[in-house]
Amino acid sequence: MINRVVLVGRLTRDPEMRYTQSGIAVARFTLACDRPFGGQDGKKETDFIDCTVWRKQAENVAQYLKKGNMAGVDGRLQISSYEGQDGQKRQRAEVVADSVRFLELKGQGKSSAPSQPRQETPQSNFTNDPFSGGGKIDLSDDDLPF
Repeated sequence: MINRVVLVGRLTRDPEMRYTQSGIAVARFTLACDRPFGGQDGKKETDFIDCTVWRKQAENVAQYLKKGNMAGVDGRLQISSYEGQDGQKRQRAEVVADSVRFLELKGQGKSSAPSQPRQETPQSNFTNDPFSGGGKIDLSDDDLPF
């Protein structure tokens, strides 16, 4: 049996960090993931997927990820059943993350200031190129490994 989920999206809010009674860290967050196709009106649709991560990775998520940051999640889908306050049986789907990748570092999210174009001189791309000297390379057939 295979139960594998891979997601890439943006956090809709800051992660919620808690500890169990036995002291194990758990963080919960929601990822907004765009669907690859539009709806009937042609607009892109977005899914909001609840994610849970445990232990040290949960502490890292809570410390470094914030609302709007892009993250990659690799984990499994888990469906939980519970009884609501009104007595009705309900189900909740969430992704339990085995790993979370930080695709944007803290503070690298969308900025309001426009980015300045980088000024380059025509030769600046070749300053660290060891082969740009234009010299001849002496190689014989005995030097090649094949």
